[in-house]
Amino acid sequence: MATTSLSNLLPSVLSAVLSTGTAAAPATDPAVTSGDWYRPAVDVNAQVQLQGTPNISYDVELYVLDLFDTDSAVIDALHADGRKMICYFSAGTFENWRDDAGRFTAADKGRRLGNWPGERWLDVRSQNVRAIMADRLDLAVQRGCDGVDPDNVDGYSNRTGLPLTYQDQIDYNTWLAEQAHQRGLAISLKNDLGQIDDLVAHFDFAINESCHEWDECELLMPFIEAGKPVVHINYLYADDPIGRAELCLYTRGLGFNTLTLPQMLDGSFRYSCNP
Repeated sequence: MATTSLSNLLPSVLSAVLSTGTAAAPATDPAVTSGDWYRPAVDVNAQVQLQGTPNISYDVELYVLDLFDTDSAVIDALHADGRKMICYFSAGTFENWRDDAGRFTAADKGRRLGNWPGERWLDVRSQNVRAIMADRLDLAVQRGCDGVDPDNVDGYSNRTGLPLTYQDQIDYNTWLAEQAHQRGLAISLKNDLGQIDDLVAHFDFAINESCHEWDECELLMPFIEAGKPVVHINYLYADDPIGRAELCLYTRGLGFNTLTLPQMLDGSFRYSCNP
């Protein structure tokens, strides 16, 4: 068996640290499963709104609203009414309108994210990125969030302009989950269907966009089998009640909570498959 001396390894390891802010991803740690944080039931009802004045009049347990933009009075009102507040933020992309945007370095940023202006993929191997995300989790605690919904945590499978690997993403996503749980926060897995088998033990529920449209919903079944809810957001059939009825029949059979919402998630309409 061929061997490599430590002196031969050091230059490549040092190069990786200097270029990414962290060494190669370590093996995945065991899931943090014990602690006092919110764990939604598999049949939980939810609402998701990320833009506009939040409509908190729906008879649901769980609201997903923006971490930065949601007024404290809204969070207080939800809690006074016995609701749970899940705070959304992007954990995998730079957004140039956020208060902490100036903390990201040029080296942290990759390609633009599709057609979303002012948004770029982030190098999730960067220690600077992780420090910023840790502070966002602290902000979630300070604001009274019951949990977090970190978005864009599947960069490894997209054209990011960064050499992210499957293991890099696993390492980052499990780090997010552990950091959230250490702070007493629930955490959702947003999309990232290709890594569910490796991540389901670390996350408390799943929020998915358009699995029905892409014929991928059965990939989410490990969450249901683990007694953890799947909130499925559908952007089709807003003007097609027959299509919505067929969608509801299918996803209710899977045990999902399906919502038909506007793509901008601005609260302009809402159709729920749950009674």
